[in-house]
Amino acid sequence: MDTIRKLEKVSQYNVLKDIETKHPLISVFDNSITKALPNHSRMYFGFYAVFLKAGHCGELKYGRNNYDYDDGTLVFVAPGQVIEVNNEENYQPSGLALLFHPDLIKGTALGKQMSQYSFFSYDSHEALHLSSKEQQIIKDLFNKLEYELSQSIDKHTKSIITNNIELLLNYCIRFYDRQFITRENINTDILSKFENLLNIYFQSENAQNLGLPSVGYFADCLHLSPNYFGDLIKKATGKTAQEHIQLKLIDIAKEKIFDTEKSVSQIAFELGFKYPQHFNRMFKKSTGYTPNEYRLLN
Repeated sequence: MDTIRKLEKVSQYNVLKDIETKHPLISVFDNSITKALPNHSRMYFGFYAVFLKAGHCGELKYGRNNYDYDDGTLVFVAPGQVIEVNNEENYQPSGLALLFHPDLIKGTALGKQMSQYSFFSYDSHEALHLSSKEQQIIKDLFNKLEYELSQSIDKHTKSIITNNIELLLNYCIRFYDRQFITRENINTDILSKFENLLNIYFQSENAQNLGLPSVGYFADCLHLSPNYFGDLIKKATGKTAQEHIQLKLIDIAKEKIFDTEKSVSQIAFELGFKYPQHFNRMFKKSTGYTPNEYRLLN
């Protein structure tokens, strides 16, 4: 189990699945007509992968958690990530798969904007759950890619393939936005927990001991990836998670400044700043006044 199988090329994954490699940089296939992956295996991916799962799919570990990826979910894997497969006995895979190497999209519009598809770095329990209509849209795009790969390669092949991948990923952004809305109650609960964690952080000695809190710190406390957590907070409030942290910092700083027995430097250190001048700069940018000016005004 400790051995990680390194899959640097799309063709290496195709060999595991016993399917033909039609193009060295991309593969599209129906899992129901392929071999199951070796059970209890860990694999390092050197390419992007998008899996549309159908039916019960056994157990997949991605990151630190089990992936919620039963019927009608999309799973995203990026280069450099490791997944662990634990299938049931006599398991037959199902659903569709798209694999594409980073070299395929180099120099294209898609290659320049891959960072905007933050779901490729989401934690394991953050799969995209699709409605029946959404699944059909994704299936149609998989079919278009599969059709293009069945044609002879010409000067149009690369642009048609990359344009269709980009369209597929753009639909995924839309579907994730829908998922954020339909899970509004869950998101509200996470927002409340975030606010509570912010209060606890500054009421305790964490700021003095650990320094200024990061978005990653709170995401980890909530068992979410920083990207997913950041997207969720932005969708729910219109402000980034970092903006929420800074607003809380300024709010607490204003209260502390009323305590004239403490110097501005003491207050800065209590809030987690290593250098008072950094605190002064942030406070003035937010309020229009230096901490000392604000103290005199009030």
